[in-house]
Amino acid sequence: MVDFIRGPLISIALALFISGLIFQVIQFFRLTRKKERMVPPLDIKAEKKSAGQWVTFCLSALNGTLWKTDPLVTTVTSVFHVLLIGVPIFLLGHNILLDQSWGLPLLSLPEWMSDFFTLVVLICLAFFLSRRLFLARVRAITSLYDYVILLTAAAPFLTGYFAYHQWFHYETMMTLHILAGEVMLIAVPFTKLGHMLFFFLYRFFIGSEYSFAKGARAW
Repeated sequence: MVDFIRGPLISIALALFISGLIFQVIQFFRLTRKKERMVPPLDIKAEKKSAGQWVTFCLSALNGTLWKTDPLVTTVTSVFHVLLIGVPIFLLGHNILLDQSWGLPLLSLPEWMSDFFTLVVLICLAFFLSRRLFLARVRAITSLYDYVILLTAAAPFLTGYFAYHQWFHYETMMTLHILAGEVMLIAVPFTKLGHMLFFFLYRFFIGSEYSFAKGARAW
């Protein structure tokens, strides 16, 4: 079982991750349609003005979102999502294995920095968990599924943190860390975890009051 987790299951997880993402992108374009809109005469001044106001438009799109109503949650969420993706990509141990396996060396963070960022991710997850447990309005819309998603996101970082500091049995923690990472990869395209990858797809392609661009498609 350990050999399967550390060998074939990694390839299976990557294949499901990539194929799942491709499937979801195809589904996105299949379930949305290109908006029909009149093409006005070209107005160079208007085009320059709209380009100059693009940043203002993006910021105004945040009105009514958590950025406006709850800056703390927005800040924690933003930090969490950046580190959730960034830490595994720039982790030294991951990149050594990537270089050895496929000859793809990537830039790596210093180990102390990766360790610190991992702890920050775990603190963010503890923050999200505490809101679901103790904040009535959040607890009211929380289901078992939400706790499973939190656990799925936390497990690779928690087991990796334990393994790096050699807490508990190292080989067991490493095996659990690899398994947790594989489960997360498989889960991303098919669960709520996928929103962190499809966020920009929705915000730029779908026209709505929360879009960062005019949006060329509609549901």
